[in-house]
Amino acid sequence: MGEPFKKTRVTHGGGARVLKDLCETAVPRVSEDLPCTHSTPFSSRDIQVRSSSQASSYPSGGILTLGQSPQNSTFLKTFPAGESSPSGKTPAPGSIPRRRDTQALLPVTQAMELRNRDYHVERPLMNQQQLEELGHRTSATRTYQWRTWFQCSRARARALLFQYLPVLSWLPRYPLRDWLLGDLLAGLSVAIMQLPQGLAYALLAGLPPVFGLYSSFYPVFVYFLFGTSRHISVGTFAVMSVMVGSVTESLAPDENFLQGVNATVDEVARDHFRVQLASTLSVLVGLFQVGLGLVHFGFVVTYLSEPLVRGYTTAASVQVFVSQLKYVFGLQLSSRSGPLSLIYTVLEVCSLLPRSVVGTVVTALVSGVVLVLLKLLSDKLHRYLPMPIPGELLTLIGATGISYGVGLKSRFGVDVVGDIPAGLVPPAAPSPQLFASLVGYAFTIAVVGFAIAISLGKIFALRHGYRVDSNQELVALGLSNLIGGIFQCFPVSCSMSRSLVQEGSGGNTQVAGAVSSLFILIIIVKLGELFRDLPKAVLAAAIIVNLKGMLKQFTDIPSLWKSNRMDLLIWLVTFVATILLNLDLGLAIAVVFSLLLVVFRTQLPRYSVLGQVPDTDIYQDVAEYSEAREVPGVKVFRSSATMYFANAELYSDALKKRCGVDVDHLISKKKKWLRKQEQKLKRMQKTPQKQTAASEGTSVSVQVNTNIRDVESNNVDDSTARQASAGKELEDTTASGQEDAKAANGSTLKALGLPQPHFHSLILDLGALSFVDTVCIKSLKNIFRDFREIEVEVYMAACHAPVVSQLEAGHFFDASITKQHLFASVHDAVLFALQHPRSSPASPVLTTKL
Repeated sequence: MGEPFKKTRVTHGGGARVLKDLCETAVPRVSEDLPCTHSTPFSSRDIQVRSSSQASSYPSGGILTLGQSPQNSTFLKTFPAGESSPSGKTPAPGSIPRRRDTQALLPVTQAMELRNRDYHVERPLMNQQQLEELGHRTSATRTYQWRTWFQCSRARARALLFQYLPVLSWLPRYPLRDWLLGDLLAGLSVAIMQLPQGLAYALLAGLPPVFGLYSSFYPVFVYFLFGTSRHISVGTFAVMSVMVGSVTESLAPDENFLQGVNATVDEVARDHFRVQLASTLSVLVGLFQVGLGLVHFGFVVTYLSEPLVRGYTTAASVQVFVSQLKYVFGLQLSSRSGPLSLIYTVLEVCSLLPRSVVGTVVTALVSGVVLVLLKLLSDKLHRYLPMPIPGELLTLIGATGISYGVGLKSRFGVDVVGDIPAGLVPPAAPSPQLFASLVGYAFTIAVVGFAIAISLGKIFALRHGYRVDSNQELVALGLSNLIGGIFQCFPVSCSMSRSLVQEGSGGNTQVAGAVSSLFILIIIVKLGELFRDLPKAVLAAAIIVNLKGMLKQFTDIPSLWKSNRMDLLIWLVTFVATILLNLDLGLAIAVVFSLLLVVFRTQLPRYSVLGQVPDTDIYQDVAEYSEAREVPGVKVFRSSATMYFANAELYSDALKKRCGVDVDHLISKKKKWLRKQEQKLKRMQKTPQKQTAASEGTSVSVQVNTNIRDVESNNVDDSTARQASAGKELEDTTASGQEDAKAANGSTLKALGLPQPHFHSLILDLGALSFVDTVCIKSLKNIFRDFREIEVEVYMAACHAPVVSQLEAGHFFDASITKQHLFASVHDAVLFALQHPRSSPASPVLTTKL
């Protein structure tokens, strides 16, 4: 393996960028016979290079010459130091380009055409050891970030203040003239949407409508101070509201507040306890989010893939739709929670449809139709309007006026919102005795709320060219929920529909959010009581119409079927689990399933036998590339996934299967034959005195051993061995039994009459490895041992530097497996294997079987 460097021609396509880098960084020197035919910044240059000092027979220096081949292909050629170019002249260091060289330069436009040409590189064949010496590899220095956490300085204090209170960094530089008008219009537009949605989503959470207005004020203003996204609209959201509603209805069902002989529900006591539940839940959600943000746990959202989030929100929209049916039909349904609660609710609604209130149904249908028409009109005229038509607000104002004038509640039995207290409620401490029953729900809501917010935040950040800090978003959203919970709010996130309106109506910063929160404050203080006659059926219709965007996500099914069926499987499992098992259990099952699917996909990667694409150093799967041809005598194997404890055994099995050789069978046959020889030697040692006993069995045994030695040494004549007396052979064998055993252990497959592999070298392309563990290292050692047993030498190629470091730390390299078995590329390993088709028998590798 300690062979010197070999000059190797490597052919690539589209390599003008490499040539450009070499030309721009090298020392200018000119080759007379190979002028570089491209103009500035390309120039005719030779590049002085140094090769590995270990390669004794390869010159210590050389010249790389850029030029053009007769086939008009730019190439890079190596001339050893002291050796002249093909013309016999060596360019002197620091020589100046001659006139006829500069006249050969091409215009810039023609030089750019070199990108479409091929280039050729002649370089030494390098294994890992030579590459490390040539590149002067050193161990990467570790940086301990935690040390900076305890450093104190004015600059660090200022940076921390701006990090955790971002409003101080952007508000002083706020361009009033450019952005203020857009933010004012956007804030007004969002507030107009926030008002009806806040009232409606409070009903969805099982709370009085006024608490939806509170949740549209406090959290929005807090996010204005601490958030990093400039465009998302924080506040009430349907998915969060339905999750809160599932908690309040499960822990405070109507059955717990029955009173009197008629078993009527004490709504005042029920609502008071549910508000306490929701506010305490908001405090816990905020504590979870702030805590996760401070420990930089924002990456947890990466475990919620886009198909998972979309499937989950689609199922949540179905939950929202079903929960609003009681308001659409005017029914009194029993509270349900837990697995299959949605199915039972649908069945109960169907059974109670004959008891529907006609006035309520008509009100909901008319409101829904009017709202849909207003949205269609707004979409059609959005180019000509400074802000969208406030369909929800107009519908609510009209429905409230009609309800008050006609008397829908008294005449037709239509349920209305009722009294809305004016002013703000005082802050209240959360109830600690409820923490134990709410902690599980709080963590789920915290993760889902953050996932929705950061997903929308990153979309807008990419669209407008700024950065969103996921950890600070956790802190900002957590403080919004924490402070909001103290002021009787329920957990919030951001709304996709309001965020799109805020962006589309000219919003540039969270000043728009602050404007919308102030507008909501005015409504809470002065105008809230005007909506006491608003029918709940109108709010239900507004919620159902606004579900259109999430319900349209059902179109993901056909698109994912065509693009990625694994993502479709995640989407479907998430949807079905959330529908059947409710929102909290559905999310947990979806996350576990998606993670298990990742493990499953790494356990079943694509295994390939590679062949060389003609006239290149590129190796591709022979099953996919018809022109790729296997190199005779060399087998190249690749896996599309990293090898670790979960798939190491599968990797070994696939390797042996794809090689076309029954490795285990050959090894077992060989070991079985060797055991027989050992047993025969022992029998011969027990009968040393029977020199005249020329038994047929002993003659055959000695003959076999003699033939083995003949094959090993190739200097003993077969006929001479047959003429030797049986007694003499037995004496020699008995006297040197240990030597015979060693000779038998070195027996070849050909001498044993076993089939030989059709290849002499195996190359493992390890470019897909991102890490290795102890099981992977043991598996690789076993591969070396097993294939050496059947006289096949094993090499590795294309390992990344971190993987090499992990192999060194795991003591993978030893006397029998050195870094000379690891090559910089597959092509290097193939060329070395072709130059060394039969290496000397290596000592067996000591390893532990899996």
